[in-house]
Amino acid sequence: MSFGENDNEESIDVKVQKALECPCIADLKHGPCGSGFVDAFSCFLRSTEEEKGSDCVKPFIALQNCIKENPAAFSKEILEEEENDEEAEKSNLKVRPPAWSREAKPKL
Repeated sequence: MSFGENDNEESIDVKVQKALECPCIADLKHGPCGSGFVDAFSCFLRSTEEEKGSDCVKPFIALQNCIKENPAAFSKEILEEEENDEEAEKSNLKVRPPAWSREAKPKL
């Protein structure tokens, strides 16, 4: 499916709906984090930011939190990715997220 800039034949809402109908994501849509997945995925598809999806940080954080709260509902591969992330944190290599993706700390 193309979401190219020159493809104006269908509205973005129609394209998002078609993408959400793909059987490849059915389990994610109907699981315990389904609404969070739909929100994050739809936001990403609708994003017009230069860095695609950079305006969708909050829905993706909410989805990630839901996945952490419901580990039994997700495949071993998804959960292993998070374990690998934790292992990377323990190593000497540090990957820092961009400033826009970090949650603001409350001022005292």
